[in-house]
Amino acid sequence: MQLPVNTFKQALAGSDTLYGIWASLANAYAAEVVATTGYDWMLVDGEHAPNHVPSMLTQLQAIAPYPSQPVVRAVNGDATLIKQLLDIGVQTLMVPMVETAEQAAALVQATRYPPAGMRGVGGGLTRATRWDSIPNYITTAHEQLCLIVQIESRLGVANAAAIAAVEGVDAVFIGPVDLSTNMGYAGDSSQPEVQETIQRTIETVLAQGKACGILAPRVDDAKRYAQWGCKFVAIGIDISLLRQAATQNLALHKGQAAPTTSASPTY
Repeated sequence: MQLPVNTFKQALAGSDTLYGIWASLANAYAAEVVATTGYDWMLVDGEHAPNHVPSMLTQLQAIAPYPSQPVVRAVNGDATLIKQLLDIGVQTLMVPMVETAEQAAALVQATRYPPAGMRGVGGGLTRATRWDSIPNYITTAHEQLCLIVQIESRLGVANAAAIAAVEGVDAVFIGPVDLSTNMGYAGDSSQPEVQETIQRTIETVLAQGKACGILAPRVDDAKRYAQWGCKFVAIGIDISLLRQAATQNLALHKGQAAPTTSASPTY
């Protein structure tokens, strides 16, 4: 058996914008439904959704037969948790709230086996090795791993160039809601100062030769960020889409105007 190719990592080097969706329902059946819809990538969220390692494993298994590529977001940068996520087969890992190059370098270390890093060896116990059926997994696993670090604070923005320059960091993902809140705008990423900061951060990341991504459920935002150079853009959140469809359906049958929903993502 061969090491699975990380087609998401490959696609980051291509010319097309990759459109994704947040998969936050924390359920394998729901994740499989979303996986059939054709998004380029899906974010299985371990930070704000009620997920843990076993639930993320079942979602990875549900998504596996489909073209949509899973990106798993850890709750934090804990090296032990990262080891568990990689062992269940995560190949594209996103870590929130990275603010320094030192943090980024530590995350790279957590994804690499010694002597390049500190990842523990699980061997035949792990899905990542297909229970020891993938030859030379220890020496080749890093080739198909994609590490995405999130910048979502003023400090992260200030250190964006150094963070992106860390060898082993494949991409940077900007969190516009956390960033705007950190900047004093309570989740309002439309503020001119926030928009200027986002554009500047994208340019900084690209100047280091790394891909940049962002969350942008609003169409105009997604188009603008893609024009600014974002390579992968999350354009929907499963929970929000479900709620919007449900409220619109009910309003239709009751003869009422559909409730106004918040245009801002919730995380």
